[in-house]
Amino acid sequence: MFLKKIDKGPKGGKVYSYYRLCESIRIGGKTRHNNLLNLGVLDHLQADELKMLANRIEDLYLGNVNNLFSDVSQEVEKLAAKFYKELREKHKIAQELSSNKIDNIADSQVVEEDFERIDLKSIKHDEVREVGAEWLCLQAIQELGLEAVLAEAGMGQEGINKAIALIVSRAVYPASEHKTAQWMRSSSSVTELIFGTHQPISHQQLYLAGDALYTQKAIIEQHLCTKTNELFDLKDKIVFYDLTNTYFEGRKASSTLAQFGRSKEKRSDCKLVSLALVVNAQGFVKYSKIYEGNIYEAHTLVAIVDTLATNTSFAAKPVVVIDAGIADEPNLLMLKERGYDYLCVTKAKLKEYADVNPDAEPIEITDRRGHKIALKAITKPDCDDQFLHIRSEQKAVKEASMNAHYSARFEEELNNINQSIQSKGGTKKIEKVHERLGRIKERYPAANKHYTIDIQQDKQIATGLTFTKKELPKPSETEGVYFLRTSIKETGEKLIWDIYNTLTEIEATFRVLKTELNIRPVFHQKDERTMAHIQLGILAYMIVNTIRHKLKAANIHHDWRNITRIMNTQKIVKTSFKNEKGKVIIIKKCSEPITEALEIYQATKYKPKPFSMKKYVLPQ
Repeated sequence: MFLKKIDKGPKGGKVYSYYRLCESIRIGGKTRHNNLLNLGVLDHLQADELKMLANRIEDLYLGNVNNLFSDVSQEVEKLAAKFYKELREKHKIAQELSSNKIDNIADSQVVEEDFERIDLKSIKHDEVREVGAEWLCLQAIQELGLEAVLAEAGMGQEGINKAIALIVSRAVYPASEHKTAQWMRSSSSVTELIFGTHQPISHQQLYLAGDALYTQKAIIEQHLCTKTNELFDLKDKIVFYDLTNTYFEGRKASSTLAQFGRSKEKRSDCKLVSLALVVNAQGFVKYSKIYEGNIYEAHTLVAIVDTLATNTSFAAKPVVVIDAGIADEPNLLMLKERGYDYLCVTKAKLKEYADVNPDAEPIEITDRRGHKIALKAITKPDCDDQFLHIRSEQKAVKEASMNAHYSARFEEELNNINQSIQSKGGTKKIEKVHERLGRIKERYPAANKHYTIDIQQDKQIATGLTFTKKELPKPSETEGVYFLRTSIKETGEKLIWDIYNTLTEIEATFRVLKTELNIRPVFHQKDERTMAHIQLGILAYMIVNTIRHKLKAANIHHDWRNITRIMNTQKIVKTSFKNEKGKVIIIKKCSEPITEALEIYQATKYKPKPFSMKKYVLPQ
């Protein structure tokens, strides 16, 4: 709906203006304006207030008690209520109002009968669009107050709407800007929910919206950091810091951001970009920074700690949990000097240590999968930190299976050497055979020590190769063992383990970002677009995590892909038919959510439908 200004008066005389409430309809492939209601003179309202008035009347028409994106003044609200009642009386709107009572407007739970005699053969369904996942994400964005932040940053309403549409699209349908524009145009109702009517957005506009969001990165990040704490009453006593990387498709010859490094996806053939994240125990991102692909992880911690020191959302200095690659001695000393407690995995297994309580038995617990883990507090000479000796049965089994795997590969290589010696044209010179054997021993050092190898020869020609496997020693007490180190004093083994075990949150964050929100791989050619692409993924992740955090509290543990699958069963359908008078009636309705989708709406306390029904009557 929108307001149309009508100028009226005699030529050369005084002209006055009044306004009509209109809507756009499509007839025979052409757009027409349908007059809904004459509103009269509204000269006392500003241009932005007129737009708010039209949006608010439409909200009430759709049954929305609260406007989704704009705060309206008391005067505009009063006028909207007045005109809504007139519109309802004139057109006898057939819709189910929200379960919340709309004061001074209409009684709640009112459904007015509206009978028509229609030609059944004329019924046609078209423009079926997905709405459930988009509507869920939009309500999360409203709850996080993201639009107000963008408005305060100076973005116009049109730019804000496109930016929000882009964030929702990345969460629901993570794809390139080209494919996202196609999805918006043909499959999704996201633009209709945001703009009021379905309208296409080009991929160039999506690029610009992503760029605009990245320019406001610091402001948005700080707001979401504080807002999520307020919404869920989080204290951020523990934060996790880690780096990951994603790879590029293409040469990236002119890029300073894309560099060769150690890929965590084993893509050493591609250039990389690194992403550093600070995440709290509930999985919400508190800070992010993008680095070159060859950045040394340990060198990034100082800048992150300086950021934590200026972050006002932390009531007190949190415990910093870091991985072994970042936890070198200079970093741990730096954290201690700045008043931060820390917890980390030691880089190497300790060789000299003593039990804190020699007579006490190790504490036995089980992990989430039921595997046994033994915990034992130990001390290290000349170190004030606490250490925890951890032995995992599953980790020991895994190490043993790896050794067995390497043994099988080692034996296969030895058999290949022997086959080459026996075959015509194969490697037979004794020096070459020893060289080949040396390379194999270099590749499999763990397996080599368990074998006795004998090469038979006649002068300088090898005639055969035999090997025997030594009797394997009993499993060592060091298998499946690793050590935790912390500066927290007088803390029990179980609590230290529980703190470390929540490190899985940052692993889950990286997994959702890379796999479910599709920031891997990167196809953008410009570094600015690469950073905007990753930042957009982080914003979408914050929306996703807000929804999943509320679902977890209700004991619903779906992954995000399953949530979008469930919510996409809810559609908006446009149905048209002819009545007995030859008029075409168009009805647009939102389908009822299936049981699983309704459970998600109830758990998040979001409204299950953006609207119940829209009705348009076209003349013959």
